[in-house]
Amino acid sequence: MNRILAISAGALLLCQVVSAQQKKMVADKIAAIVGDKIVLKSDVEGEMVNLQRNTPDNSLPPNASCLIMEQIIAQKVMVMQAERDSLPVSDADVDGQIENRIRYFEELYGTREKMKEVTGYSIYQLRERFRQPIKEGLLAKAMQEKITGTVKVTPSEVKRYFDGIPHDSLHFYESELEIGQLILLPKPTREMEQYSISRLLDFKKQVQDKTNDFGRLALLYSDDPGAKDNKGVYILNRADKQWDADFLAAAFRLKENEISSPIKTQFGYHLIQCIKRQGDNVTVQHILLKPNITRSDIAQAMAKLDTIRTNIATGKYTFAEAVAKYSDAPMAKFDGGMLQNKMNGSTLITIDQLDDPSERDIVLMLDTLKPGGLSKPVQYTDEKGSLGCRIVYLKTRTQPHRENMTDDYARIQQRTLQIKQEETRDKWLKEKIPTYYIHVDDEFKQCSHISKWIESVAKQ
Repeated sequence: MNRILAISAGALLLCQVVSAQQKKMVADKIAAIVGDKIVLKSDVEGEMVNLQRNTPDNSLPPNASCLIMEQIIAQKVMVMQAERDSLPVSDADVDGQIENRIRYFEELYGTREKMKEVTGYSIYQLRERFRQPIKEGLLAKAMQEKITGTVKVTPSEVKRYFDGIPHDSLHFYESELEIGQLILLPKPTREMEQYSISRLLDFKKQVQDKTNDFGRLALLYSDDPGAKDNKGVYILNRADKQWDADFLAAAFRLKENEISSPIKTQFGYHLIQCIKRQGDNVTVQHILLKPNITRSDIAQAMAKLDTIRTNIATGKYTFAEAVAKYSDAPMAKFDGGMLQNKMNGSTLITIDQLDDPSERDIVLMLDTLKPGGLSKPVQYTDEKGSLGCRIVYLKTRTQPHRENMTDDYARIQQRTLQIKQEETRDKWLKEKIPTYYIHVDDEFKQCSHISKWIESVAKQ
């Protein structure tokens, strides 16, 4: 086998969830058994859909089902060996990955309501559905790191690999850029905040006096986009990490039918009513009011950004240091303000990948920026409709070129390393697979590597 890749938990889950409604109508089938783990036919079909979706011409290789089944079996073996070796994968690691996956689906479908409509699952059900596949993905990753973690490549190995690539097969790279942004969110005045608090207190009195209905007020006045569909009703779980911590804590402090005082979170001010409590779950209804942002608030943020820009330009601190100190972007502490390539997670992106509404304005700035340059402060609207201010930093810009050892050594080195790691993993699999029970459906018995694996298992 030239290449065995551990199945991405996220990729597999995407297909499983998108096809959830169809699966309810079609009986599933066991396609393979690896040790004590079962592989369903729908797992293979879901991964084939994902593979086809990520192929430029939406085509599949003739042996796609064999390749995918081989990859799934390889992952199952690594998971079981990780369990044997007691490799550490904590519940916190699993929970963190689950929340990342939930956020991914929310971005994919736009709203939670749309996500539930398409997948057929609530947030709580998605978390339970994700847990085992994500845990297995983390175990397989830990085992893979144990197998290949010490593998290194030398400069001579990199050169030998590159020299073996026919010239007409070398990659051609379009212009790629590294782009950062430092975001400030204009802060409302105390007067605007107090106005929102006063309105919520008035809403609370109307509900308590029975002169108005909480759901009607949420539908009419809440700044929560979901309120028009659910009237602000949500089921919360105590372990949920996706909710604002202050909102979650306030919700769980309430008794049934009790209404909170106005609660401040990163999103604004909330009025929360507890509808039902059941164990670690609570059903609440809330109204969100976002204090109005005035022109003066925006002007203050723009002036602060202009000062930050000047200090970066004069060397008082670097762009990364400024982001760490001043940025209001939630992910700034993780990505340093740099935009991420959605395909591979790197900071190198092409112009056509700036496709989010909040990123399109950046495209217009790039013609006036040279590498190392900073834009003037500008206003923008993010994907949730909130107003922000930012400066854009063009760190690097490459020219279109054919791959070469001077400009692309790091990429070539990484590919060389991956090949050597895959060879190491393949050797490990050949040794380990015969120690596990493997049974596959007749459809897969003729797959080249699977037939060899089954034969080696039979000899044990």
